[in-house]
Amino acid sequence: MNIQPQRYWREIPQRYRLEAGKCRKCGKLCFPPRRKCAACGGASWDTVQLPRKGRLLTYTVVHSSTDEFAKLVPYAVAIVDLGNGVRLTAQVVDVDPGELCAGMPVRLEFRKLGEAGKAGVICYGYKAVPA
Repeated sequence: MNIQPQRYWREIPQRYRLEAGKCRKCGKLCFPPRRKCAACGGASWDTVQLPRKGRLLTYTVVHSSTDEFAKLVPYAVAIVDLGNGVRLTAQVVDVDPGELCAGMPVRLEFRKLGEAGKAGVICYGYKAVPA
């Protein structure tokens, strides 16, 4: 997996706990958290837990992939709407890609994403599964 181990470790709170930033000035949610709010320019944030359930907004099925993901083909990648203004991209697993449809309820689960670097650091994160 082509993930830089140093970058991965910095993103652990978002990957492991689905934490977003909520702007103290305007209330906008940002995932992943940002330094400055795109809506108002605020730089003060509260950490909030995102919901684990959402709906598929849209998706695509990958039929041709790099060598790194060739064993997974075909696989689906979707934009998941969490219903609170946050949308995120996630692989959809545990379902035949032909059964997917926009609006389908899903939940986000903690799963292995792959291994990174020469040391083989195991990287975990979220994937979407049918709810």
